[in-house]
Amino acid sequence: MALCYYLSAAIEANSFEDRALNGVITKNPYIDATEWKWPIDPYGFKHYLHDYYHRYQLPILITENGMGARDTLKEDGTVNDDYRIKYLADHIARMKEAVEEGVEMIGYLTWSATDLYSTREGFEKRYGFVYIDKDYKRIKKRGFDWYKKVISTNGEDLSY
Repeated sequence: MALCYYLSAAIEANSFEDRALNGVITKNPYIDATEWKWPIDPYGFKHYLHDYYHRYQLPILITENGMGARDTLKEDGTVNDDYRIKYLADHIARMKEAVEEGVEMIGYLTWSATDLYSTREGFEKRYGFVYIDKDYKRIKKRGFDWYKKVISTNGEDLSY
């Protein structure tokens, strides 16, 4: 079964008298969020994997997982994306725990390999391991080599 995961949602109780729906999405005060206010919830990812696996009893392929950020190209030509590395390392670690607890995974893909154009944020919000400048020059971010190491160790080395 192919799934994607970026964030979790917290629901706040309310009555039908106040709103058309019973419950409203609210900020989870116990977790951090991205600059675009998307919750960063690796434990939510682990719960998500358990929930879908136990519900359908099918192996899982994560087709998209990542975080958008305002990456900055420094004067020395580098892009330090430690926030993305931390996001991915934490999510992969929780996925490994889910596997140890019986969830069958057949693959994991990040979103995305290179920066891409967002219909809402243009190139302000970047997801990739490769920075693309206004002239379409490709520049490896710090996360590029980190993820290369993750792949070569089959997820055993998540250090950064």
